[in-house]
Amino acid sequence: VLLHSHELMDLNVVPEDHEDEIFRGHYDQEPRSREQEDRRRGFKRDYPGEGSNHGGGHYYRGGQGYHHNNNKHSRPYDRNKLPEGWLGCPAYGQNIDYIIPSKVPLGDNFIIHGKRYSCRDAVHEQGKLRREIGLVIDLTNTSRYYPTSDWKKIKAGTRHVKIACKGRGSVPDNESVNDFIYEVSQFYSSQKQSNRKYILVHCTHGFNRTGYMIVHFLVRSQSVSVTEALQRFANARPPGIYKQDYIDELYTFYGERRPEIIECPLTPEWKRSSEFDLNGKMMQDEDSGSSSVHEVLENKEMTNDDVIGDALPYDENDMMQQCCYDLLGQGRRAKGNMQFPGSHPVSLNRDNLQLLRQRYYYATWKADGTRYMMLITWDGCYLIDRKFCFRRVRVRFPLKQNNEGFDKETHNITLLDGEMVIETLPDTQKQVRRYLIYDVMAINGVPVVELPFCERWKRLEREVIEPRNLERRFFDQSRIPYYRYDMEPFRVRRKDFWLLSVVTKLLENFIPKLSHEADGLIFQGWDDPYVLRTHEGLLKWKYSDTIDFLFEVVFLAISY
Repeated sequence: VLLHSHELMDLNVVPEDHEDEIFRGHYDQEPRSREQEDRRRGFKRDYPGEGSNHGGGHYYRGGQGYHHNNNKHSRPYDRNKLPEGWLGCPAYGQNIDYIIPSKVPLGDNFIIHGKRYSCRDAVHEQGKLRREIGLVIDLTNTSRYYPTSDWKKIKAGTRHVKIACKGRGSVPDNESVNDFIYEVSQFYSSQKQSNRKYILVHCTHGFNRTGYMIVHFLVRSQSVSVTEALQRFANARPPGIYKQDYIDELYTFYGERRPEIIECPLTPEWKRSSEFDLNGKMMQDEDSGSSSVHEVLENKEMTNDDVIGDALPYDENDMMQQCCYDLLGQGRRAKGNMQFPGSHPVSLNRDNLQLLRQRYYYATWKADGTRYMMLITWDGCYLIDRKFCFRRVRVRFPLKQNNEGFDKETHNITLLDGEMVIETLPDTQKQVRRYLIYDVMAINGVPVVELPFCERWKRLEREVIEPRNLERRFFDQSRIPYYRYDMEPFRVRRKDFWLLSVVTKLLENFIPKLSHEADGLIFQGWDDPYVLRTHEGLLKWKYSDTIDFLFEVVFLAISY
């Protein structure tokens, strides 16, 4: 057989990733500034992207883009090519509660020499096991495997959600994890106990990305350790997650130390045989990524404009806002009509100066940082900025120590108020973040806003700060700690307050030695309740070089 020169295949060329549609909604190489983040969120509200259909059926999380291949030596892209290792991969695993891990079903356009596994087959197979599928979560990074409309054609009311995640070289990003947990939680809460439907979760093969998401859900929803969650997934879908970086990332994310007995399973034989090309070079996954979404510039200078934590789905953010309103006795409000409820001080002036003589006040320094409230729940902590946007962070607040020792249980529905500062450690000049907590509005679902500040401040130390410090010291001395506080994104402490009689020492001796910037003083009424929004009795005084000026521009009409 004679081949023309342009038809010769170069065996030294590694096949490139030819995904015709790459969903890029979650992948940013560098952390955004707060201004960029706000602009992005606003744009996504106004232009959610093609394929969005929040009224039911299916929708995509993330925008769409197109990947063009300009390598003239690469092979022509075959849209109907089977995913590598798909034929030998087991179709699905055992259910984990109401979640079924599965490989991707393939549409009728794929030519399969072997047992088919289509959307119809997936529904039929689960039906034989008396499992009715009500939700499908698709974690692949392409839309070529099947038409999403197939699910509704097979079973009316079946919902399809696309959370695009890259494959090789990347673990799913934190916002995608939040999306997944929100979708599963919402589906669970909408089901009737007597007739609960199941969730089919798939990536390409149903092991690594699928397992990563399910393990996250188990840890957050059932308060189990990463080790236990990994084992549960491995039992349901042997051999479990077989990528080392996925396992390492799970332990790192939750601050748990990986036991030495935990080893990464070997790559399954059906996958191993398809890992390399004819030259023995590693091949790209069908929807792989070239780099991790968790890459962070280690030497990047910290600023107060840095975005901390992971954004939540918009509906979940609305739910969190209403949770805070309910906790603070603000009642039900329409979506988009809720404002940041935190207390705001007013400037010290001639009119309110006499309050310092008439009432019992304490003073503290005014840190030059970023204002955040913090909501602590059993499945995570959430920073709340002045725009009333919630972002999830991994910080642990254990309950008070009981007589039997340390309890793994944490605070649930505890609402704090404070500010995030950037400290420069004097010995190493290294930058670290610290959250300074100066008030508490609720403790484990019980509002304390009506208590005087002196009592709230004591309870903050006794029930929030002290248990955390005790547990941290215990874990620091433990050879194999359950949790690693040193891996949290910031440190935590209670802010100190002093009598007005020591204000001079505060200004001359204490503030100059701070490892972060300060720009004035705050005067807090010792017996004040927590006042939402503007508090006329909470006073601030700023240094002369940072005074805010109010200008009034008056235009005069000039007649000629």
